[in-house]
Amino acid sequence: MRYLPLTDADRSAMLSVIGAGSIDELFADVPAEARLAVPIAGLPNHATELAVERHMARLSANNTTAGSVPFFLGAGAYRHHVPATVDHMIQRGEFLTAYTPYQPEIAQGTLQVLFEFQTQVARLFGTDVANASLYDGSTACWEAIAMAGRVTKRGKAVLSGGVHPHYVETARTMAKFTGDVLDTSAPVLEATPDDDALIAKIDAETSCVVVQYPDILGRIPDLAKIAAAAQGAGALLIAVVTEPVALGVLQSPGSLGADIVVGEGQSLGVGLQFGGPYLGLFGCREKYLRQIPGRLCGETVDADGKRGFVLTLSTREQHIRREKATSNICTNSGLCALAFSIHMTLLGGSGLADMAKLSHLAARKTAAALAGVPGVTVVNSHYFNEFAVTLPTDARQIVRDLADRQVLGGISLGRLYPQETALANGMVVAATECTTDEDIAALVSALKEVLA
Repeated sequence: MRYLPLTDADRSAMLSVIGAGSIDELFADVPAEARLAVPIAGLPNHATELAVERHMARLSANNTTAGSVPFFLGAGAYRHHVPATVDHMIQRGEFLTAYTPYQPEIAQGTLQVLFEFQTQVARLFGTDVANASLYDGSTACWEAIAMAGRVTKRGKAVLSGGVHPHYVETARTMAKFTGDVLDTSAPVLEATPDDDALIAKIDAETSCVVVQYPDILGRIPDLAKIAAAAQGAGALLIAVVTEPVALGVLQSPGSLGADIVVGEGQSLGVGLQFGGPYLGLFGCREKYLRQIPGRLCGETVDADGKRGFVLTLSTREQHIRREKATSNICTNSGLCALAFSIHMTLLGGSGLADMAKLSHLAARKTAAALAGVPGVTVVNSHYFNEFAVTLPTDARQIVRDLADRQVLGGISLGRLYPQETALANGMVVAATECTTDEDIAALVSALKEVLA
C-alpha cells in the first residue's frame, strides 16, 4: 500500500463533505507567520519505496552493530544471546497485536503472561510482589523514589555515587516538578564503594537511600549494611539493578533487606536496539503494595470455577482520580516484558545461573588480560561482568581510537561524567557469555597499539 493512498478525487470528496474549499482552509487558525511559504530546503520530495529502502540501507550501513566486532560496552545496556525462540514467540499474532488488557475476557493470554512475568521478577528480585513492568530502568528508579516519599512522608532521597548518571538525571528532571531534594554525588575510582560515607548522609528527612547493585563501576555494595542503617532512620532502601543477569549468582536485593527493587530488563530477551525500547522492572514488600506504580495482574476464578486472570490493581491516573494516582504510567512495555518472560522461562533458574557464570568468567578473563597491558590498571577487587579500568590518558579518545580499529572497547567515564575531571581516564568494560577469547585478544592488541 502506498504511504499516501488518497487520490485528488478522494481529497475533493472529503473537502466537499466538511464544507472546505481547499486543504489550506483547514490551517486557517494557524497564524500566517507560523506557516511555511515554501518547502523546507534540503528535504527531498517523495520517492519510490525501493529508493527509500536503498537510502535507508546505506544509512544503516554506517552503523557498527554489536555482533559484528569485539564488543565490551555495558553501563546499563548489555549484549547477551537472545534465543531465536524469543523472537518467534513474540511475533505470534496473539501477542504482537495485543494492547493493554483492559477487557480480561478477551485478553486472558496477555494477562497470564504478565502474571507470570510478575512472578519471575518477584523471585529474581527477592520481593513479595512485582508490577506489570514500567517504561525502563531509569523511570522505574524515579517511580521508586516518588513511592518512598509517599510511604515515609519525607522529601529527601540520598543517591549513591554508584547509581547510573542517566538514572540520576531522570530523577533530577522529575524532582523539579515534585519538590523532592536529591542528594547526589559522582563515584570515586576506588576498588570498593564507600558505604560508610553513604550511610553518613542519612538523616531524619531522608525518605530513601538509592543504591545500584552492582554499581556503575561494577562494584558490589553491602546492601544489608545500608538497609539496616536506612531503616533504622525510618527511610527505605531502594536497590537498582541495571544487569538482572547478575542475580543469577548474587544474592537478591530483597533478601538483603531492600524495601523496593527496580531495574532494567533489557538483558533478558531484549536486544540492544539502539537504546530502546526497554522495560522497567519494579518489585517491593507486600506492605507497600497499594503505593506501587503502574498495574498488577492477579489470578482468580471465573463464574464456572475456571482459572482466570484480571487487572487486580490499577492506580494510574487513567483509572482513578488524578490526585489519588500513584503515577501517570500509561503503558507497560508489554511486548518487551513478554520477551523477558519467554527468555526467563527458557533459561529457568539453573540456566540463568549458568548464563551468569559464563558472563562472570568472561569478565575475569578480560580483566586479567587488560591488567597485563602497560599503563592499564583494573580498579575493582570484586565485580560480576563489568569493571572499571584507569588508562594513561583521557579515555574518551582511547575509546574512539579503539573504535577506529573495529573494537568497541568500553564506555569512558568522561562521557558519563563530563564535569568530573578525576574520572576522565576511567573506562567501564563489560563482558558477557557472548565474549570470546578472540574478542579479548583483539581488545588487548588494539589497546596496546593505541597506547604505544
